[in-house]
Amino acid sequence: MRTDIRNSGTHEIDACELSPTTVFELLANDRRRYAFHYLATTVGATSLDDLADQIALWERTATADQHRDIRGDLHHRHLPLLADTGVVRYDPDRETVELRDCGDDLLAPFLKLVVGDDLQ
Repeated sequence: MRTDIRNSGTHEIDACELSPTTVFELLANDRRRYAFHYLATTVGATSLDDLADQIALWERTATADQHRDIRGDLHHRHLPLLADTGVVRYDPDRETVELRDCGDDLLAPFLKLVVGDDLQ
C-alpha cells in the first residue's frame, strides 16, 4: 500500500509504503500500539509528555519514575522508528508527535484488531 506525503521534517520519508511484515512489527510492541491509539484519537500534534502520561495510565504505572522511563523509551526508541517508517511526524526538538494521514490509513484496520477495551 502506498500513500504519497510531503517531506517536511528530519524524521520522515516521502511515501508511506509498508509491507505487512513492517505493519505487524510496528504493532507488536504495547507502547507503540498505545501511541497509535492515542494519536488516532487526538486531533493534530500532541506533546511527548501528554503521550507518556496517557501510556503510563494505560500501563497502570503512573509514577514519576515510570513516566520518565516511558518518555525516554518513546523519545529514543519508538517515535524515531515510527517517524522513519512515515506513519507519524515526530519533532524531537519541540517534542511533539502526530499521526500522519497515511499512518492512520495503513494502521487503523489492524489497530482495531489489537486494541482492547481497556484503552477507552
